Amino acid sequence: MSAQRYTTQAFPSYAFVPGEAPHPTRDPRGHSYSEGPESAVPSVEPENWKSSADYLFGVDLYNAGFLWEAHEAWEGLWHVSKHDKVQAQFIQGLIQCTAGCLKIRMDQKRGMQKLFSAGIGRLQSVVKDFGPYYMGLDIVEFTDALQEFGEGDPPVVEDRPRLELQ
Repeated sequence: MSAQRYTTQAFPSYAFVPGEAPHPTRDPRGHSYSEGPESAVPSVEPENWKSSADYLFGVDLYNAGFLWEAHEAWEGLWHVSKHDKVQAQFIQGLIQCTAGCLKIRMDQKRGMQKLFSAGIGRLQSVVKDFGPYYMGLDIVEFTDALQEFGEGDPPVVEDRPRLELQ
């Protein structure tokens, strides 16, 4: 299943899975080793999500199966969003759900379950505080699909629900 792209930024040369490939930033063979220190990530008002290259590239990375990389793309945005409790919960929820998907690739079912539970809980708190749509995502649809996916003891992460922004 191919999801819509939200950016034109190039994908890395491989999707990092811990223990299976060179670490992207610490190993000289890593796909992002020569990029140097990260630049400051600009914060974004939730209603202006379409202008956030970091948010949108994270969505593209997640949808294309670059799970570790998606987490990294959102990490800086999470740090600068801590002044906004709802946005911080939303970004951290996405990060945890993504990390849960990565645990499937690592054959760590318990880790997947714990991360899905934490991430889905954070996303559901956004629904309670803000409503079902946040930064372009139908949170209820996504969390319901991810919950169902995780309960089915997924053998492959490729069948995970995608992030579709509206």
